[in-house]
Amino acid sequence: MHYTLHQLQIFLKITQTKSITKAAEELHLTQPAVSIQLKNLQDQFDIPLTEVIGRQLYITDFGAELALAVEKILTEVYAINYKTLAYKGQLSGRLKLSVVSTGKYVIPYFLSDFLKQHQGIELSLDVTNKEKVVESLENNEVDFALVSVLPEKLQIEKIELMQNKLYLIGGANNMAENVERSEQIFEKLPIIYREKGSGTRHTFEKYISSHNLKIRKKMELTSNEAVKQAVIAGLGYSVMPIIGIKNELINGELSIIPIKGFPLSSVWNIIWLKNKGFSPVAAAFLENLKKEKERIIKEKFTWVSKYMAEH
Repeated sequence: MHYTLHQLQIFLKITQTKSITKAAEELHLTQPAVSIQLKNLQDQFDIPLTEVIGRQLYITDFGAELALAVEKILTEVYAINYKTLAYKGQLSGRLKLSVVSTGKYVIPYFLSDFLKQHQGIELSLDVTNKEKVVESLENNEVDFALVSVLPEKLQIEKIELMQNKLYLIGGANNMAENVERSEQIFEKLPIIYREKGSGTRHTFEKYISSHNLKIRKKMELTSNEAVKQAVIAGLGYSVMPIIGIKNELINGELSIIPIKGFPLSSVWNIIWLKNKGFSPVAAAFLENLKKEKERIIKEKFTWVSKYMAEH
């Protein structure tokens, strides 16, 4: 047999996502490239690794057993690489984080300098919905998670990273000029929601409940990017974190609608399981975060207060 590490990495990702399309996205490869590598690996076995029923990809029992072996092989390969770097005096290993979708606008700034200083570190960063983030943490699959709503059923420890400010947003050409700028505005405007479980939605629904508002719910979308494009297109209005709409505000595609009581605030938290044993890499990242977070916030996120002061 002549299978390659590349084929094994692709096959393992397919078993994890149960989708060639999703595996391709996470590996930053084209779908045909992933399909070809899966076929090349399959050609070396007489027993099917996967099967397609309808449009759904399933992993066979043999494929599942092979995936367990592949995971052990790749773990050993990573260990060899890390040991080589360790002998050179470099901090090395894998740093594993799971981040809620809007967290992708925040977490890179807290990783950038740390990873530049320690080039032997391999980053595994999963950007997904809150439910999967909490599941990854609960299963001890990641070192840290970034959330704005703390999980209720897990024993965790945390560092408060920075505030998350939420504003009512409208498209530049759809600004509801004649609507009263009070909380009653939400009863008159078509509002676009994030999906259930979203931290943004959780914070907004607490506001709705406390003000006993009746909302004109227009639609529900599963990502900040989808909401953003819908608002720009004039399909409705939404409550969004300002951190994710910097370019659209500067370019004039979106505008903030000022309302008494806004912005709504939550807090981005880096969380981890209580009593978790950290790897040297995870421990180093946590120390770096404690030491550098105020500097990073000052250097990278002061544009928010500056923008609001100017507008």
